Amino acid sequence: MARVRRISKPLPEDGLHRTGIRFPQQSGAHITNCYYEVEGEGTPVIFIHGVGASLNTWDGVVTRLKSSFRCVRYDLRGHARSPKPGLPYTLHDLVSDLEDLREKLGIARAHLVGHSLGGMIAPAYALLHPERVLSLGLLSTAAGRTEAESAKVIALAEAMEEKGVEPLLDQLVERWFTPEFVQRRPEVVAARRRQVLETDVGVFLNVFRIYAETELGPRLSQVQPPALVMTGEFDGGCNPRINRVIASELPNAELNILSNLRHAILLEASERVAPVLTTFLHKHNNGS
Repeated sequence: MARVRRISKPLPEDGLHRTGIRFPQQSGAHITNCYYEVEGEGTPVIFIHGVGASLNTWDGVVTRLKSSFRCVRYDLRGHARSPKPGLPYTLHDLVSDLEDLREKLGIARAHLVGHSLGGMIAPAYALLHPERVLSLGLLSTAAGRTEAESAKVIALAEAMEEKGVEPLLDQLVERWFTPEFVQRRPEVVAARRRQVLETDVGVFLNVFRIYAETELGPRLSQVQPPALVMTGEFDGGCNPRINRVIASELPNAELNILSNLRHAILLEASERVAPVLTTFLHKHNNGS
């Protein structure tokens, strides 16, 4: 697919990385022309995946939404079919890639739906470009972590940096999937494991650090678009308490806790995610 390069506007001086807010600094890396796919017609919805994943994460959701919406999904820089520019990456870089894609496709306004790290990229983008965002879907993401919760996820990042990703992969799988799903759909779990191991280890560790260290909690009250906040009942890292905080801090949000699920709600239960998301998008589908 055709791709373009452009220079994104910098963060404002009082922007997302202001003192007192944990937001990894801009690296100065060039914008990456990310691989993307577009399906369907209608108001655009841009889907943003998480750490060590790909646009295929959204297969089950897009299948159900493409009859009503123009579904745009892409691989984050360094992931799957997207180019891998030099490390390190920052949240600012990932936001800039999203803005580049929006401009490339000529989209005036869109719904943004992000999972995990994608659920951090989306509100960060909305803080910089509020005029471009119709609504936000924040799935299995985190903001407002306690000191203990932050320490736990940073300790996991440090353990992977010390030992490698593969020795900690069983722990990650346990965080992502319920035991019942592991038994019922071992091929899905195996594919997710392969996906992680096929991701460049430096990229995986870098973006996991972004996920672990980003804290948008103090800025959520300034995120104006309506938001759907959703997570699994048994998601340890993006738990219901965290998501209740997110929903309470956002000016216009609704919360949905999916029972008996952990982190990988898109892979384990897209058939439960899609109807809630579809209803929300239609409710706020006031033009593009």
